[in-house]
Amino acid sequence: MSQSSVSTESLTLRNLILLSIPALVIGVASAVVLWVLDIAADWLSVLLWDSLPQVFGATGATPWWIIAVLTLVGLSVGLVVQFVPGHAGADSAMTELAGPPPKIIAVPSILLVVLIGLAGGVSLGPENPVIAINAALAVTIIGRLTSKIPPRLVALLATAATIGALFGTPVAGALVLPGMVAAVVGGGSLWDKLFLPLVAGGTGAVTMLLLGGNPIAFELEPMGDIAPVFLLWSAVVAVVAAVVIVVASVLLHVVHRAFHALRHPVIFTTLGGLVLGVLGAIGTPMTMFKGLDQAAELLSDPGDYSPQQLSLFVAIKVVALVVAAAAGFRGGRIFPVIFISVAFGLLVNALFPAVPIALAVASAAMGMALAATRDGWIAMFVAVAIVGDVHVLPILCLTILPTWLVVTRAPKLLVTRRAGDPRPEWA
Repeated sequence: MSQSSVSTESLTLRNLILLSIPALVIGVASAVVLWVLDIAADWLSVLLWDSLPQVFGATGATPWWIIAVLTLVGLSVGLVVQFVPGHAGADSAMTELAGPPPKIIAVPSILLVVLIGLAGGVSLGPENPVIAINAALAVTIIGRLTSKIPPRLVALLATAATIGALFGTPVAGALVLPGMVAAVVGGGSLWDKLFLPLVAGGTGAVTMLLLGGNPIAFELEPMGDIAPVFLLWSAVVAVVAAVVIVVASVLLHVVHRAFHALRHPVIFTTLGGLVLGVLGAIGTPMTMFKGLDQAAELLSDPGDYSPQQLSLFVAIKVVALVVAAAAGFRGGRIFPVIFISVAFGLLVNALFPAVPIALAVASAAMGMALAATRDGWIAMFVAVAIVGDVHVLPILCLTILPTWLVVTRAPKLLVTRRAGDPRPEWA
């Protein structure tokens, strides 16, 4: 078996069955790592935002407390990034969802900064770092046990498993990873190529659900019968939503260079934490954290929020996402984008009640996810998963075309190192 790909001959029934064993193990282990991280982050979050504020006569929503905690969170992350071996892995602003796994020495520092960020209210999700952690662990452990399974295949299975655990469905991994699957798994039918990632993703999803995790799905009023005007509404909402993320992408490049010009993470992540604290004090805790629980809160009773409040939530969360990603914090961008798209969709529905809420939210989610990831499969999956209404899918399949034309040449929500950029002294 090749170290770089699985050949056509290797995709026999026997080998698929044999490789299913490590796929199952990796699926369970990846979900357990995510679950432990979630439990630890929840515990620390309760301490930071419920228990400790009472000692100082404050609450988790007190402005000065928000500013103080996020500034200290920035300082803590900066100290880890600058001084702990492994430097918390690669800069999340410069990594794709499923990038190359880091060296195993970086795993403890990545775990530490992700835990601090998730609990401390930083506007980033766990997806990029957790995928990196699980891939690094799987490649290292499987590599110690056998040399017969290519490391790239192991990393692929860990990535699929983690995505399945994060989103609560193995289909997410299959849709997110087609390019990676094609590169790693050489021959055979499409099902042969997807079989092992689906096994890993399914095991990760089931394990996470058995442990008490929740899939990304909300209960919205169904769209109802399709009307021709819905195509126009969906296209307009998706395109405008995509433009919001394109603007954020432009800002990310500028803000990232500004923060990193300060050279030392202890300085620029502390400053980033201070800025996030001010934003959180203005936007309230609704605009903090990874955004999934806050999105559920928005959708639990959409009528409670005025268009002005929803506009504020969108603006603050976009800026918070840009600052968090640019200032050296470790985390993913998909979860905050989900919150932004939910708030944007509710804003559209509040301003134009004729647009069904499911259509507005799904179109916004599709447009923003497409602009953020440049991946149509992720965009379609996230949009339908959020609203839980498959009736929006035919409309999204049509409106994704004009949205793609808008974003395809626009800057990505991803920073690339340019020639001449100085290497950080601490790396």
